[in-house]
Amino acid sequence: MSQQAKYIVFYGRVQGVGFRFTAMNIANRCELTGYVRNRSDGAVEMFAQGNGEDISDCIRDIRESFAGYIQDVKTKDVPYDQNYENFKITF
Repeated sequence: MSQQAKYIVFYGRVQGVGFRFTAMNIANRCELTGYVRNRSDGAVEMFAQGNGEDISDCIRDIRESFAGYIQDVKTKDVPYDQNYENFKITF
């Protein structure tokens, strides 16, 4: 399995609705490493790495869980970072 890493930004009403906690749980279920955190512009950013299919599943599940809240999602391939051993909420 090839390991991938993606930087994802979720736009919309994604702060103050349990988004980060839910995203962390989904990412952990998908066995990803990385982080999720709020941005000062009201968006939520996520760095997720693992199997490419698992990352896609994670993004899909987050989109489904917050379908009424997410207006847009931007993703970008980024270098894999071996320093992450788990997935967590950061500040």
